[in-house]
Amino acid sequence: MTLHFSDMNRCVDAVLAAAGENLILGTPLGTGKPNTLLNAVYDRIKADPTRSLHLLTALSLNVPSTAPGLETAFMQPILQRLFAGYPDLHYVRDQQRGQLPANVTVSEFFLKSGDYLGNPRAQQDYLATHYTLVARDMMAQGLNVVVQAVAMREQDGQRQYSLSSNPDVTLDLLPLIAASGRRVLKVLVVNRELPFMTNDALIDASAADVILDTPEGSHALFGAPNTPVSLSEHAIGLHAASLVRDGGTLQIGIGALGDAICHALRLRDGNNARYRDVMAALGSTRPDTALEDFQDGLYGCSEMLVNGLLRLQQDGLIRRLVYPHAGLQTLLNDKVIGEEVSLATLDALRAHGHLRRHADAGDVAWLQRVGILRDSVRWHNDTLVIGEHTVPACWDDARTRDVLAADGLGTRLRGGHALTGGFFLGPRDFYQALRDLDDEDRDAINMTAIGFINQLYGQEALARAQRQRASFINTCMMMTLLGAAVSDGLADGRVVSGVGGQYNFVAMAHALPDAQSVLMLRAVRESGGKTVSNIVWNYGHTTIPRQLRDVVITEYGIAELRGRTDSEVIQRLLAITDSRFQAELQAQAVAAGKLSADYVIPEAQRHNLPERLAERLQPFRADGLLPAFPFGSDLSADELVMAATLQRMKPLLNDRKALLTRLWQYRHVQAPAAELERLGLDRPTSLKDVLSARLYAACRG
Repeated sequence: MTLHFSDMNRCVDAVLAAAGENLILGTPLGTGKPNTLLNAVYDRIKADPTRSLHLLTALSLNVPSTAPGLETAFMQPILQRLFAGYPDLHYVRDQQRGQLPANVTVSEFFLKSGDYLGNPRAQQDYLATHYTLVARDMMAQGLNVVVQAVAMREQDGQRQYSLSSNPDVTLDLLPLIAASGRRVLKVLVVNRELPFMTNDALIDASAADVILDTPEGSHALFGAPNTPVSLSEHAIGLHAASLVRDGGTLQIGIGALGDAICHALRLRDGNNARYRDVMAALGSTRPDTALEDFQDGLYGCSEMLVNGLLRLQQDGLIRRLVYPHAGLQTLLNDKVIGEEVSLATLDALRAHGHLRRHADAGDVAWLQRVGILRDSVRWHNDTLVIGEHTVPACWDDARTRDVLAADGLGTRLRGGHALTGGFFLGPRDFYQALRDLDDEDRDAINMTAIGFINQLYGQEALARAQRQRASFINTCMMMTLLGAAVSDGLADGRVVSGVGGQYNFVAMAHALPDAQSVLMLRAVRESGGKTVSNIVWNYGHTTIPRQLRDVVITEYGIAELRGRTDSEVIQRLLAITDSRFQAELQAQAVAAGKLSADYVIPEAQRHNLPERLAERLQPFRADGLLPAFPFGSDLSADELVMAATLQRMKPLLNDRKALLTRLWQYRHVQAPAAELERLGLDRPTSLKDVLSARLYAACRG
């Protein structure tokens, strides 16, 4: 029987009693964590050295910290506003401070990007695995407790539970637990802030051993604010949008590049003439067919359901519905049938071998699930009961066909999904939009197992039918000139984030005949006060091997690498490299014998510079076509101005000449008093404060 608790301490007692002295606890990544229960368990074990805790999870999120000084003065009111009601995770706080007790181990398979590069314990306890294998590896670690936050609603007097943001690993884990025969305590914690998601995310109360419903369990979700999209990021998104095929499948990730792609897709579909204008300004050589708007729409299938994908669904661009039957889906793909139901629908299924001549109860059930038969149709002893008629359960029988046509067929297919996701994370308005969905739009989203989304195996016929013309678009940090991608770690073995599902999506793109893997990266980055290239000759760590190279995008264009020789790959990647680094990279390739010494980079590709790119795109920024925040910002207009000013100040602090030049050039500019007060610079008491106030005014000017 499922135990129901309304008291946090009693629930902790049950968890510790089930686990014994050594608690090995699995919990979802991101917003699927029941923070307050995890804190209560952690605090109890931290205080009891006779017990141990091994926590298996990923992406543990606390309110961002800020550097002392102007950053804290500016950010603190924003953080208090954005994260009000969100409880920090105590184990994260202690781990970041280097104070994690000896009897606690935290193993994450995906780290918050860059946060733990200098944290030895986090690096040592990192669990390197693919997202699709997390459930397996949790079991291998000896998992004995699973805890997850769930949404709850009451319908027809009954409580219903939903895995909401995170069915991802849990749905993979439950059958493994059942098959193992091991005792693993399954705990669901009701969080009324979680959006209630239907379809595969629904979970019966009987699947849990413990359900905790207490006011402490309901808390605000971690709201990841939208980040600004630079012109170079817009350029990458614009190029990527030209690769997405009409009637195809789309997978993307979170962050500025994800927002840039979604904005570019909206532009391509909703303002096609202007999309073509900006692509022309970029010097795109993509064929005209790649720039057309979308007639059939897209299907979104992404491990992460992000804000941009939801906006594309709401705009009607993501509208291609997929159905849970490979045969039916194939007929839809080939336009043999449409969404409207008729006897021809049944005939097509029969003709293509997806339906037997004589129906059984199972046939009737799946035809009802997809809306081909009305729910009122019943199968009984080789007959179909349709209203007042009992007819042979034979699709070819003339009387059966007449009765079906009159009273047994549905009108349109149902149960189709326009979006499939494994977990979701985003800003506060994204969560509210999910809460506000009407039933039809909510049911068109299927939050499901990561084992289904990120690979073909186990449901290959269905996955292949649904994922036609797929574009799997992901981000990497660096790309070697021979086509290997660096996405998750550094050459010395330290982990920046994690592999997640990237490798699986890349491999799947090569396994599907009409799919493509697209890896995006910014051409350069700032490191130690210097500009360095993100396209390098080689690197001591790779995430995606070069034999899986396919399509690479920087702000300077698209490099199509599939099926190309090493020399061709080098030439194509040099073409989208920042021109300040082309000569050195070319020389390294020549020295290694991988590129002919007489190769000359074409003139048109030798001017890949940020100022040239800005010159081409700034007019489109000025007229609002390429906004800094395509999906809005949680910051006020005044705060956006202040944020931009503080950002301009940063590089000047390491460049004395540039700093003095700026101060002199804008020596007469005054900053608004309210902004100086916000930063604590309205009444400077030291020379440092005086200079900071002057520099702020100069950078604002």
